[in-house]
This record gives sequence, C-alpha cells and structure tokens, in this order.
Amino acid sequence: MKFLEKFIIIILSACLLMTGCKKAGFLDITPDGRISLDDVFADQLKTESYLNTAYQYLPWGGVYYLYYAMLAAFTDDAWSSDAPSITWAPAYLWYQGSLTPSNNPFDAGSFPANDINRYDRNWSGIRTANTFLANIDRANVTDPDLKQRMKGEAWTLRAYYYFHLIRKYGGMPIISQPLPASYNFDTLERQSYEDCTNFIVQYCDSAIANPSLPWRNTTSADAGRFTKAVAYALKSEALLFAASPLWNSSNDMARWQEAAEASNEALKALTSQGYALYPNYEQYFYISPDYSASPNDKETIYAHMFYGAQYPFNMLMFRMQSCLNADKAGSCPSQELVDSYDMANGQEAILGYSDADQLQPIINPASGYDDADPYKNRDPRFYATVWYNNEYYGVLNGQDYYIESYIGGSAGISDIRQRTHTGYYLRKYRDPQVTTTSAGNESFREFRLAEIYLNYAEAENEAVGPTADVYNAVNKIRERAGMPDLPGGLSQDDMRERIHRERRVELPYEEKRFYDVRRWKILDKVDKVATGMAWTKNANGTFTNKRIVVGHKNSWADKYLIFPIPIGEISKMPAFTQNPGW
Repeated sequence: MKFLEKFIIIILSACLLMTGCKKAGFLDITPDGRISLDDVFADQLKTESYLNTAYQYLPWGGVYYLYYAMLAAFTDDAWSSDAPSITWAPAYLWYQGSLTPSNNPFDAGSFPANDINRYDRNWSGIRTANTFLANIDRANVTDPDLKQRMKGEAWTLRAYYYFHLIRKYGGMPIISQPLPASYNFDTLERQSYEDCTNFIVQYCDSAIANPSLPWRNTTSADAGRFTKAVAYALKSEALLFAASPLWNSSNDMARWQEAAEASNEALKALTSQGYALYPNYEQYFYISPDYSASPNDKETIYAHMFYGAQYPFNMLMFRMQSCLNADKAGSCPSQELVDSYDMANGQEAILGYSDADQLQPIINPASGYDDADPYKNRDPRFYATVWYNNEYYGVLNGQDYYIESYIGGSAGISDIRQRTHTGYYLRKYRDPQVTTTSAGNESFREFRLAEIYLNYAEAENEAVGPTADVYNAVNKIRERAGMPDLPGGLSQDDMRERIHRERRVELPYEEKRFYDVRRWKILDKVDKVATGMAWTKNANGTFTNKRIVVGHKNSWADKYLIFPIPIGEISKMPAFTQNPGW
C-alpha cells in the first residue's frame, strides 16, 4: 500500500530554499531531491514546504474527470456527450455499471486529480499530515504564531482527507501517527463511520479553537490554504453525512441534532466574520475569488487553486456548443435537472413521473407550467445554469445568436460528442459575454456559505421539524435567487422534499448531488434513466418538443451507494472487510 511506505520523497519549493528569491504562492512546489526528516524540521522554510506537500493530494474539482467531464455527468443531473461513442470514457463505463473492486472507471487516465486514485491519494494526504504533526513541535520555527497556524492547517487537512475517504468507501482505520516499518498490517481493522466522523470533528474543533488559524486568506500568496472557515464547513458536512440515512440506519435524532448545532454554529461564526451570500447568483460563478481583508466575494469558503488559467479554457472547450468552437458538448444538463426547478411563482412545476422512463411528467396544475412552453417563468437559477433551445445567447460575429439545439440546428441535439444529447448545454461558470478561453472563473469552489444554510435547514428539519429557523435558512437562499419564500404549513416530509430540491437547484455541478443521493439512499429511485427534450423547428419558425430517453444506467443498485475497496488493498489486509455487494 502506498500509504504504508516507510519513507517518502519530500517535494520542496526550490524558490523558498533560495536566498533572496521572491516568495511564490504556497502551492508553487518543485522537486528538490531526497532529504531526511531531521533536515526538514531543522529549517523553517523546509518545514513550511513540507506542509505544502500535504496539499498536493487535494482533488482539483470541476472539469477534470476524464475526458474533462464533471462529476455531475455521473449523476441524474447530467449526461456526458462522451457516451455512447467514446467507450473508454469513464462516464460511458459508469453508465454500463463497470465499477468493480479491480476496475474503477474513475481511475482511467493519467491526471492525478479528482477521483483518480483517490483511495491512495487520500491515504497519502493523511500520511503526510500525520508526519508533519508528529514533528512540528520540534521544528525549528521561531515564530510561534506561524507554528500554530501550520498545525491548524494540518489538522484540517487530515480531517478533510478522512472525510473524502469515508464518504466514498465507508469507515476506515483511524491512523493519527506515522506508522513504523515493522507495523503488522495483517490485523488492521476498519473502524465505524461514526468513529471516523468523531475523529474528523475532533480535529476540526481543534482547528476552530486555534487562535493562529485565520478566518480567511487575505493575500493571493496564501490562496488555497485551509482556514478556520474551512474547518467549520468540513465539520458541518461531515456531521450531516453521519446523520443521513446511509450511515444512520436507526434514524438517531441525536445525530441530526448534533449536525444541526454544528451548522448553526458555523453560520453564526462565519457571518460574524463577514461571510455573506454574494448578491447575484449567476454572476457569482463568473468571478474568481479575491483575497483581501474585505473581499468582493464573501461567500466562498474554499476554492481549489490547481490548474489556474487552464480552468476557464477547459470550461469553454469541453462543455459548450460546437458552433462556438468547443471540442465537445460535455456534461449536458438532463431533463430531470430542468424539471427540478420551480416556477417563478414558487410553485413546483413537476411533481414526479408516472412512467419508469420518466417521459410522462406529473405536472402541478397550480403552477402554471406548460410542457409545450417549459422554460417560461422558471426559477432564475434555471436561466443561470442551463442553455436551452431558442434562448438568446448574445451577439456573435456582429449578429444576435439564439441557441439552436433543435434537431438540425447549429448546436442541434445528436448522439455525437460535439452535440448535446439532452437538448441542453451548461451555462453555469461561463459568462456569455466572455468569448476567449483565457478569461473567466479560474477556480472550483468546494465550500460556500449557501451550502451551510442548506446543511442547517436539512438537519434541523430532521431533528425538530419545519421550524421558523428551517424556513429562514431556506428562504435566505431563495431570496438571493429572486424566488418567493417557501409556502407555510409544510409538514416535515414536505419540507424534506423541498430541501432536497433546493440543494439540487442551488448546487448543481458543484459535486454535491453525487453524494447527496447516496447518503439519502435514493440512488435506485433517481439514477436509472436520463431524459432530454428534442425540439423540431417547424416551417413557420415555431418549435414543437418531445421528451426523449437519452440513456439508461446500470449503476443504481444499493452496492453503488459506497465504492468497493480496491482489491489490491483488500488482499494486503486480511482483517479488512469488503463493502456490501462487492
């Protein structure tokens, strides 16, 4: 196992080790050969650089699932245009149900990012953080405030890697110290999900209590470092997962209460420190986080900084209309995602489906929704997220351009990878006024304040019911989007459904839905089929539409709720138990 290696190659920033060199961003790391741990912790710059290496195992987020797909393509929110023509693409393999203990479709390719080799990479991050924490107290760091800040970062990093590990694979051994080469792994056993969550929370609390860990990064040189705000967000999410049906089969109310309290504490602490929802939902995804004591973007808690300027390039080239010179359509929104948006009057448009292929929507008669004119008067977040047929795009080459996703249009629906398969293209993240591939948002946000409001609303509703505090948290999100408040008098079940829907329309393409449907144990109800809307342009210039099945999936059974432990790891640890169904 990679995480059991006796020693590692220390990757250090050569710039930091050179006298008189301008200080680089903390993630600008270059190799500097093999040195001993004594050498590392005898020098302050080397100690800082060693902590930096613990960041190199973070996922990049966003567009880096082969081939430049987004995690949404592996959910009911989207369908990858790579399927069915690109049979080696992870999305196609996922739809086929190809996941096994010896073959993980996410591991295809060579980029060490996102879910590629995440089992190993999370353990590598844990191991590096453990080594740092075991040595930092003896390190030759003259500034005690800096030493304490670095400890806070390492605690949060280790907690982060553990959370990413357990939410995908279930409970793991809790290892908080570097392991000796003589350690006998034959007897190493997995610990419960609850025990692992308690470990995560313990060190999030330690980071939160650390007076030297800042609330936010105020200079670009520190962009990407973990902060006290990250620890709050991580604790909120970890406890929400632990309270959810997948890991709380007895529906223990104490777990929901703990999750609610953690999210409520996070909201109070973060807002007291200046965190706030960005005023404009659509524009929020067009800007890059800025770093100052009073930033323009006060909503972002953590944004991944890897790949920098290539992010906007890949957002345009691999998820846009081919007529705009894109390489492929990418992760195209599904009809199911479109149907989840309310009407502008606050009424639910589609209440479900009356057939297994989801081609016959159950329309809410009080909503005003018309399936022949489905994009009229919808939640503003729909227009900020999805390009649909005949929507006005902007001025291109001196002329007004409207999205031509109808059959035969310039961006017409088709089963080739350069065209949408669903009738929709992703609008989120790409400002239509930005036409170059070198401008736009340069990072992927993993934690933002809006999610904490929704975490709190969900946990509080489960623990207590639809109280005024639950309404206030959800309505805070809806108000920013320009939506009316939720209707009063909802039951706990009704509120649960509305919160689930609210998470979906507030957080699409932000890597939340993949894990939400698993922790709620609804994967088998939502992820069997993907549908779209095929439009035909009539001779008189009008359009007619038809709901279509884009594809069926074979990755919805209960065993897909958590991933199998890689077979090579199981074979090396006979006391380990494989996950159910694998």
